[in-house]
Amino acid sequence: MVPPDSIFGSINTWVGVYLALAAALAASGHFLYHRVIKLILLGRRDLRFDQPLKRLFNFLLITPGQKKVLQRFSLKDKSGLGHVIIFYGFLSFLLSYVIFIFGDSVWRDFSKTLLTETGAQVYAMYLDIMAGAILFALAWAFLRRWVAKPHRLSFDLTRAKDAVIIVALIATLMVSTLLTEAFYVAKGGVGPESKVIIGGAIGDWFVDLGIGFHTANTFHGLFWWLHLLTILGFGIYIQFSKHMHMMAAPVNSFFKSLKPSSVMDPIDLEKAEHFGAGRVQDLTWKQLLDGYACAVCGRCTASCPAHLTGKVLSPMHIVENTKDYLLEFGPVVARGQEPPADKPLIGHAVSEEAIWDCVTCGACMEECPVQVEHVPTIMDMRRNLVLEQSKLPPTAMDALMSMEQRGHPWRGSQFSRIDWAKGLDVKTIAEKPSAEVLFWVGCTAALEQKSQRIARAMARVLLRAGIDFAILGDEERCTGDPARRMGNEYLFQTLAAQNVAAFQKYSVKTVVTTCPHCFNTLRNEYPQLGLSSNVQVLHYTQFVDSLIKDGKLKPVKAINETVAYHDSCYLGRHNGIYDQPRDIAKAIPGLKLVEMGERCRERGFCCGAGGGHLWIEQSRGTRINHARTEHFLATGAKTVGVSCPYCLQMLEEGVESKGKSGERKVRDVLELLADSVEG
Repeated sequence: MVPPDSIFGSINTWVGVYLALAAALAASGHFLYHRVIKLILLGRRDLRFDQPLKRLFNFLLITPGQKKVLQRFSLKDKSGLGHVIIFYGFLSFLLSYVIFIFGDSVWRDFSKTLLTETGAQVYAMYLDIMAGAILFALAWAFLRRWVAKPHRLSFDLTRAKDAVIIVALIATLMVSTLLTEAFYVAKGGVGPESKVIIGGAIGDWFVDLGIGFHTANTFHGLFWWLHLLTILGFGIYIQFSKHMHMMAAPVNSFFKSLKPSSVMDPIDLEKAEHFGAGRVQDLTWKQLLDGYACAVCGRCTASCPAHLTGKVLSPMHIVENTKDYLLEFGPVVARGQEPPADKPLIGHAVSEEAIWDCVTCGACMEECPVQVEHVPTIMDMRRNLVLEQSKLPPTAMDALMSMEQRGHPWRGSQFSRIDWAKGLDVKTIAEKPSAEVLFWVGCTAALEQKSQRIARAMARVLLRAGIDFAILGDEERCTGDPARRMGNEYLFQTLAAQNVAAFQKYSVKTVVTTCPHCFNTLRNEYPQLGLSSNVQVLHYTQFVDSLIKDGKLKPVKAINETVAYHDSCYLGRHNGIYDQPRDIAKAIPGLKLVEMGERCRERGFCCGAGGGHLWIEQSRGTRINHARTEHFLATGAKTVGVSCPYCLQMLEEGVESKGKSGERKVRDVLELLADSVEG
């Protein structure tokens, strides 16, 4: 856009431009510091400066690469494409301001000298076309949000007036761009900017209407200044709007966690002054930054199984309400005071029920395009409820008491940890200390009657493959995963210490488990508490798949069943193990494997047992496992295959609740394999 010659015919344009820029930068910087930076720095330390090259790579993929925005692009949902157009349009116009406004207003030939006349013409034409494309994308987005109203855009936050203001501001920028060009052409302007397509066509139309030079010149200056003042005002307004994510999201993507999404950070129980997060200053700076990075797109809540089954939980509201609480009471905390006692973070900004609704499946984090980490924040609040406020559901209390007293959460179980192995040639590691592989049975597969068939199938497969293995037997304790996810970090660390000591006692080198929750805890969280990095922890799907591919295990008997595979959250989404269980199933003769429609792999739907919810009653709405059972029944398959004892229990109950016990089966892939390899 060519700058007007002067202001009121007497003041150089560049003087007004740079005075407006200085004022806007001063105001924007003031609000950025006091409303954002100062408040984020109230959070706890969280060292996220490791592996800078990997972090830079993530940033490039997520921000300029728009990887997460486009991950769900389809013919049904084109919103990602619209966002990409607006995003790259924003970058294109941002660069153009440096060249065509701040450069050309000082020296009229700056753009032509920097880009050459041809380059300036191409860039001006590109901006002209981009302005039209952005206006089209905005119109489509407006109709989609306010007329079509897809589920994720139906929430109160996604329909706030802020969204309309943002659309109006961007539209003003684009319209003023085209009209500035048009009136420049209409007044007889020459040079690269006079060759634009859309603005040029509008300008020619103005000429045909008889608009004279003086009128065109006046309106050229008017819309040029309107554009400049709008973009400078926009730079101030974003500190007060959801579009703060334009600045915070790139930073958030750089500082995203490099650990598996399921990993919880330990609490130093001896030194910590507070346990969990009951105040904004108990959250980390990254957790506080998440609120500013949130784009309020609704993707997290629209994918949350708790929300989709009628629970209170909305991950988007957790993050946004926490940010609003920080904005309201952060300045109070910064002065060394505390918020009013009747307005605590938990209970005022975030409800206790919502905190307990979370099944830690990570669907919200998988869908989030700006790398908000909802689950760690929710878990830290749950820790505070349990460790500082002693507030937890009665059924959770029962499971925690059983873990503390008996070393496992199955309070009513009458089985010992070795009863499942009767009739099988299975040794304890005390009897066979030289065993190459430790089969970690886990509480559920050992002590819950229906799940014991998984442990037996594993033993049968290992024996068939000639693997030298043993079990801990009565020396095995719960990994502590349910305790940690229910908020009792102290009990988790106590149980973990006992198990780590057992590993060290027998110099364990390789651990194989059937439970994804045990697998995740042993592999990703026990190293926090002293487990040697030399101990290899594998889920059975990894171990058995390699046995089949190495020819050490051969399925021979045909299993003529159609199996719909259900992804365990802690195996798939949290640890990226998708192919191995499917490869095992495909290796079984006669077995036909089908998927759960769109609810598979990264978009898999939780069985409802995660986060300790195998022992916690759901608060309201439809049971999550019943919703997942409906997904299975819709496939038409006779069997749903799982790779997790939690999923086995939840889906069996779901099938029973639908009255389909005689028609549909729930089987672990390991059971199917054991039947096939034994011929």
